[in-house]
Amino acid sequence: MSHISPSSPPSSATPDSSGVCFGHSADGMPVALVGEHAYAMAPGRDGRHYLVSGWRIRRPMPEWTRADFYGHAGELADEAAFRAKVVEQAEHSREKDRLGRREIACGANTPWGVSQGGTLYAQGVTAHSTAGHGGFRLSAERNRKVHAMLRSAGGWYEEDAEWAIVAITFPHLFTAFERRCAERTMKDSWPDAWESIFGTVLGPGESREKDRRAFEAQHAADWVVVSAITSEQEKVSSSASPRPAVGRGAGTEERRFLVPAAEYEIGQFGFAIDPDRHAVYAGPSSFAGWQGRRSA
Repeated sequence: MSHISPSSPPSSATPDSSGVCFGHSADGMPVALVGEHAYAMAPGRDGRHYLVSGWRIRRPMPEWTRADFYGHAGELADEAAFRAKVVEQAEHSREKDRLGRREIACGANTPWGVSQGGTLYAQGVTAHSTAGHGGFRLSAERNRKVHAMLRSAGGWYEEDAEWAIVAITFPHLFTAFERRCAERTMKDSWPDAWESIFGTVLGPGESREKDRRAFEAQHAADWVVVSAITSEQEKVSSSASPRPAVGRGAGTEERRFLVPAAEYEIGQFGFAIDPDRHAVYAGPSSFAGWQGRRSA
């Protein structure tokens, strides 16, 4: 099988001004090629579409199919959003190449297991990968530069969220795309530190954590749904088994309420019961989980 180099895209793929090759797959999906990274706008349920990715597809774009893609990178509004996302990835790849990160072999012990390999961002800043997880290790000197509100005593920062602490501390080691992601993660996860470091106040909608606190404060005395199921005993399509927003845990009192399906639209942090509209229900139930608890 012939090799196709990143600089020689599959036939019928023509790079645009961004350096990205756009086209359509055999099954009609918008597709794109950035180096050896392939992307597609894959259809989902209810008219939704998702960004999916593949690697080293050795055939021309018109021969690609959905089966060539395995990575999933979030929902897309339309084809314009797909093209913008791919161009963003192309810019990210070019900038990352300019940063000169270096892959290194090491068997260091990490909080997540033995390192199977590392990426050296700079002296004293290394990202480790393990079989199950990964994260950054900062040298003692580098770690002292991390803000006291965010600093890990051992210099380890896991890859799901804490990597953003490293990116915020050493922005010159990260791409513009990574810095934007880090900013979003910081605001969502550590809003108090963000406000202290940058001297700002995050408003509603700017921090998931602050929004969660506001929701729980607003509904501190309310019943908030923790599970829901359709009730066969009443002419409604949705029922709920909530508990108070505060004091959750083992031994907390639970009640059942009947909630019309048209009203039951769970938000980011849950659905709060309105006692003026949602009646307490104590009749026969198809709630298998509830029956199990009652009989225990």
